[in-house]
Amino acid sequence: MGKGAFIVGGLVLAVGGLAGAGYLLTQTPMGEKLRQNLKPKTPSVSVRLEPVRRSGLTRSISAPGLVEPRTKVEISAQVSARITALPFDEGERVQAGDVVVRLDAEDLTARLEAAKAGLRAQEARLRGSEADLAVAQSDFGRKKELYDSGDIAKMEFEQAENRYNQAVSAMEMARADVEIARAQIIEAERDLAHAVIASPIDGILTTLNAEEGELVVVGTLNTPGSIILEVADLSDMLLMARVDESNIAQVKAAQEATVHVNAYRDRPFPGVVERVGLERKQWTDGTYYYEAEIKLEEDPERPLLSGLSATAEIAVQRLDDVLLAPSQAVLDRRIDELPKDVLDRAGALIDQRKTFASVVYRVENGKAVATPVSIGPSDLADTVILGGLEEAQEVITGPFKALVDLKHDQAVIDEKVQQAEEAAAEARKKGEQETEPGSD
Repeated sequence: MGKGAFIVGGLVLAVGGLAGAGYLLTQTPMGEKLRQNLKPKTPSVSVRLEPVRRSGLTRSISAPGLVEPRTKVEISAQVSARITALPFDEGERVQAGDVVVRLDAEDLTARLEAAKAGLRAQEARLRGSEADLAVAQSDFGRKKELYDSGDIAKMEFEQAENRYNQAVSAMEMARADVEIARAQIIEAERDLAHAVIASPIDGILTTLNAEEGELVVVGTLNTPGSIILEVADLSDMLLMARVDESNIAQVKAAQEATVHVNAYRDRPFPGVVERVGLERKQWTDGTYYYEAEIKLEEDPERPLLSGLSATAEIAVQRLDDVLLAPSQAVLDRRIDELPKDVLDRAGALIDQRKTFASVVYRVENGKAVATPVSIGPSDLADTVILGGLEEAQEVITGPFKALVDLKHDQAVIDEKVQQAEEAAAEARKKGEQETEPGSD
């Protein structure tokens, strides 16, 4: 075999034959270095880095719902009659005691007068019954004395006794009829009073379902009555939040909430949980939930209307002075795909009985290093780190596309460093162009 020559870094190295060249490239330290220099380099992946920090964390659960006033009154008629007046329009403010509906009272007044006349007739009948009873009682007394002395037959005495008993019964019936007539007057007076309907609360007339001249009807057991209007106190609003049954055990009264109302996307409303329902309910989409009432803080510049859609973030757990890493940095990796040296360093941080382990990626010597971690509660932004990291250590947080396929020992570069290098190169290029002969 002839001799071979290799040029490395500007130097010519002569070795004996091809066999000697293979030995140099594979069996010596210099050969390994040469092999690494000759091996094509994989471009570094640009990544973002953020430090692990110590702070507090609030864990919350999300619950959608509808905004409703705490106090809402549906006003319907207690008597069937035609509406003669609706003094307020929808959206107007009313005070407790203000008349909001007037009904036609002509028939109701006539009914009251008839009831009064009926009472007078029953009272006259009662007086007649009392007189009849007095006569029958007197006759019965005399007949008893005569019967006791043997002056009249037993039959005559019994006839007097029967007339007396009948008179007692007649008087009792007359008294009952008088009480019925008096009750009818009370009922007629109440019906007449119901012809004028006043608001029971201070509030806003939020719904007006009727017009003057319409006939309103009274509800029955199976048929709802006519709801004429609705008055609500819009200064005291609640979010009726639908809490998933898997989260309801964590929700308690007095917990703070942040409520995002769809109508006001600029900033949320503070809220406090006031009551947690005990009965499971079913929503229109078939899902089950428990209702939590959240008191919303009033904001005069952002009035809340009944029925607005909103979502509450209820703070169910608060942790102070804990180690936090960005949640997007914490990844699940199959344990059997992690390198042996990573598993050896992890120790108790990895449960070998499980399929996946939680890891973050740090950067050492320009390469991504898979670092198993033990994690605690998390929110949308941060995750509590219980072990595996120390404060101020930097972890890779993105971009998402890079994190999905990121591997241990993969070449990476901090995007800030890359941007600085690109800016410096651009500046050098611009400077060289300006110094070229003939450039102005």
